[in-house]
Amino acid sequence: MTSKPSVCTHDLPTSDISRIIEMAWEDRTPFEAIETHYGLNESAVIKLMRSEMKPSSFKMWRQRVGGRKTKHKRLRSPEVSRAYCATQYKPR
Repeated sequence: MTSKPSVCTHDLPTSDISRIIEMAWEDRTPFEAIETHYGLNESAVIKLMRSEMKPSSFKMWRQRVGGRKTKHKRLRSPEVSRAYCATQYKPR
C-alpha cells in the first residue's frame, strides 16, 4: 500500500497553515478533510502542529485528538456526513 506524498509545509502560505491548525483543533473535522483540502496526511499534520505550536500546546492537542473518533473518518458514525457544524461559519 502506497500513500501519496505529503505537501511540504514550507510551500504553504501563512493563511493556509493557520487554517490547517484551526481544522486540526476542531473536534468534528477529520484528518481526511485536511488531506483533501491541503494534501497533508495525518502524520504531516502532526509534524506541522509540532513545529508551529509550543510544546505544551502540542501535547494538549495530541491528548485531545488521541481519543476522538470524529478525527478519523473511518471511525465515525456513518450518520455524520459533514466535517463541521452547520452554524460554524455563519456570522454572528
